Amino acid sequence: MFLKAVNCFGQVKDKFFIVNLMKEEIDEVGHQNMVQTVTDNATNCKGVGEIIESVHPHIYLTPCVVHTLNHALKNIYAAKNIVDSEETFELCNWITDIPGDAIQIKNFIVNHNMRLAIFNRFTPLRLLSVANTCFASTIAVLKKFKLIERGLQVMFISQ
Repeated sequence: MFLKAVNCFGQVKDKFFIVNLMKEEIDEVGHQNMVQTVTDNATNCKGVGEIIESVHPHIYLTPCVVHTLNHALKNIYAAKNIVDSEETFELCNWITDIPGDAIQIKNFIVNHNMRLAIFNRFTPLRLLSVANTCFASTIAVLKKFKLIERGLQVMFISQ
């Protein structure tokens, strides 16, 4: 169950600050009612886990799976820049090609009024323009492409 979100803008988010926030929630809910907390994978959060688990050994701190997956995909996506991972890159290089192709198709359509007008006749959905802040944004673009796939196909084979 999600309990709370805290706006920590302007705060130093060291492990002690985060532990104090978590302790407040643990005390409110009751440590006997908790078994797990989920955080991102930052070093300070690993320290939080050690502190919380030392006080309450039955409460496990688990790193966020999405955050972990994002880092794993980003590492694969960037594998072409690492000399030791040439074999891995060869097996997974399609991961780097597909997002680039999708972005080129999107730009081909949205940067030209006539093409965009034609596209809009074949699908009510719009192409995403997302900030490339993390690899997950690339996944969002590709998911949108899957949704508009049929509209793109019909657009390109139409008269």
